Amino acid sequence: MNTVHEDLVPFVEQHVDWHRHLGIKVEEVRTGYARLRLPFREEFAGNKSRGALHGGVISTLADICGNVALWTHFGPNDLVSTVDMRVDFLRPAPFADLIAEADVRLQGYRIGNIFVRIASETAPGVAVAEGRIVCYVKRAE
Repeated sequence: MNTVHEDLVPFVEQHVDWHRHLGIKVEEVRTGYARLRLPFREEFAGNKSRGALHGGVISTLADICGNVALWTHFGPNDLVSTVDMRVDFLRPAPFADLIAEADVRLQGYRIGNIFVRIASETAPGVAVAEGRIVCYVKRAE
């Protein structure tokens, strides 16, 4: 049974200006898991001659997806924020939509550890980056 609060998807896609600007789309959420899509845009190019996306765009997607996966454990008034993040770039990300999948590996009362895998929609089985996100949770009183 999915116990994710009903405001999560609208909050991620519509309420946060940065997410809306990027065009972030939530494809799936369930407790401890999130899958997000970042639609390709020309301005996301890092190295146009190589046809590779900018690493900052990839890192941003990892951060957002990790936070969303952790937030599936909490309510709409609880706050989740990144305190540490590592992204390993495994290969150039092509000019295509990116798909990020995040799994909560450890969820405590105040801290959560999340693993994120990012792939291109053109090669979904081949990771272009992996991230490890540590988040702080401030629970609503």
